[in-house]
Amino acid sequence: MKFLLSCADEYLNRCTWKDMALLKFCLFSMGLLAGMQVLKKDKKRVRMAASIVFVLTYIPLMMKVLEVVMDKSMNKH
Repeated sequence: MKFLLSCADEYLNRCTWKDMALLKFCLFSMGLLAGMQVLKKDKKRVRMAASIVFVLTYIPLMMKVLEVVMDKSMNKH
């Protein structure tokens, strides 16, 4: 498992913003395809779970972005 995590870290070090954008589009498309397979009676629960996961993952990601922006702006002046 450590090897796979190390490979993931190295992959991310080599990625550009364009690679990350492609990854996000790929995951978004996969999510749409999976969502189309949900039964009508289960859609509300799936929507709620997806919303919770989105919020719980979006906040830390944006905190990191803000950290980078703050670091860059502090170093600029």
